[in-house]
Amino acid sequence: MLEHDYTAKILNLEDVMIKNVECNLDELHFYLELPVSEHTCPNCGCTTSFVHDYREQVIKDIPLGRKTYIHLRKRRYVCPHCAKRFYEHNSFLARYHRTTTRLVAAVITAFRKLQPAKEIAAQFNLSSTTALRYFDLVEYRCTKLPQVLSIDEFKGNAGGEKYQCIVTDAKNKKILDILPNRKEYDLIRYFKAFSTRNSVKYFVTDMNPHFKEVAKTCFPKALIIADRYHVSRQVMWAMERVRKVEQKHLSQTHRRYFKRSRYLLCKNELDEEECHRLALMFELAPRLATAYYLKNKFLEVMHCKNSYEAKKKFSDWMLLAEFENMPEFEDCITAYRNWSQE
Repeated sequence: MLEHDYTAKILNLEDVMIKNVECNLDELHFYLELPVSEHTCPNCGCTTSFVHDYREQVIKDIPLGRKTYIHLRKRRYVCPHCAKRFYEHNSFLARYHRTTTRLVAAVITAFRKLQPAKEIAAQFNLSSTTALRYFDLVEYRCTKLPQVLSIDEFKGNAGGEKYQCIVTDAKNKKILDILPNRKEYDLIRYFKAFSTRNSVKYFVTDMNPHFKEVAKTCFPKALIIADRYHVSRQVMWAMERVRKVEQKHLSQTHRRYFKRSRYLLCKNELDEEECHRLALMFELAPRLATAYYLKNKFLEVMHCKNSYEAKKKFSDWMLLAEFENMPEFEDCITAYRNWSQE
């Protein structure tokens, strides 16, 4: 009996009776059952301790150095008043589960680390599908919105949707929530559920018109700000379109050279050799030199120290870009014009 008590302590299970222990090189098997006790009938509410029958269930538990299984001799009680039959209650096994609750908790905790689900599953003697299903049991909901709210989309495949959204506290650099899609209606419904919407003073977003409508609908008092990265990316894309157009007119050798040197066009600081390489590209494609000049002039706008200086330089840049009349920059100019206030 003393040995069984120590085994129960090792398993860390309350009020169980260890009947037998079997072990080999790969597996541990514990045979146990719960003591008879009074249970409340789920049908009529009367108490009973009458046993109807027993059934054995094999349960996976946290590995104790090897694969660990619990053979639970489950007891079914019968109510003498309404003849209802029901299983006894235990604290370590959820209904319809074949793994202990602490094993489920351990799997969910393991997902805190950046590791594949397959490795977590192998660690706990489960399939990767089961491990992911346990992770889906976690329910999280953001309850309070920050003063500086940021939203962005990313490509994924959750729930059959091509894009998901990430909501963050931009000031404190914290992830608040991951939303299943980027649809305007669903985003409005999500933010409308918060009672703290008036606390949001700044709404930071990429240059997505749907996000702007969400901000205007849910946060009418907030200042909408176009994210710096996405603003700069517009002019980068325009310059890249020029490069692709220009290199099509070159020989195969020069096309390969242009493709391999494209990172130079986005680099801020260049050494002497890199400047020489760019000069060669501009000699072969003068329009690319113009696009590169427009890109650098726009970055000067982004690096202005105050809004007064930035607005003046931005206005000058728009006039310059329109004067150059490059088709590849039309979408960029339109986007900046539509988002000039933000």
